[in-house]
Amino acid sequence: MGRDHRNLVVFSLADRLVIEIYRVSTAFPTSERFGLQMQLRKAAVSAASNIVEGCARRTTKEYLNFLNIAAASAAEVAYLAQLATRLGFLRPADGTPLSASYSELVAKLNALMNSLEREP
Repeated sequence: MGRDHRNLVVFSLADRLVIEIYRVSTAFPTSERFGLQMQLRKAAVSAASNIVEGCARRTTKEYLNFLNIAAASAAEVAYLAQLATRLGFLRPADGTPLSASYSELVAKLNALMNSLEREP
C-alpha cells in the first residue's frame, strides 16, 4: 500500500509542532537538558516519526499500530507541555497553545484510526 505521510494533515501538524517544541524548549534551564527538555523533544519527534513509519508499513493493521503509538506520544507531549508550564520552564503563552495543539493532534489521529478501522 503506497501511503505518503506528506499528504496527511496529522503529519503536517505533528511536523510543525516538533519544530515549535524545539524552539520553545531551548529556554529550559540547563539542569533540564537531560530531563524534561529531552523527554519533551523525544516524545514530539516520536509522534511525527511514528506517523511516517506507519505510512511505510504494508498492512493497515501495522499502520494503525504506528498511528496508535503516535497518538500516545502526542498525548505525552500535551502532558509534558502542561507540566513544563506549571514548573515555569515554558511561558503560559507558549505552553498552553502547544498543549492544545497536541490534544488536537491526538483527536485527529484517533479520527484517522477510526476511519481506517471501518475500512473493509
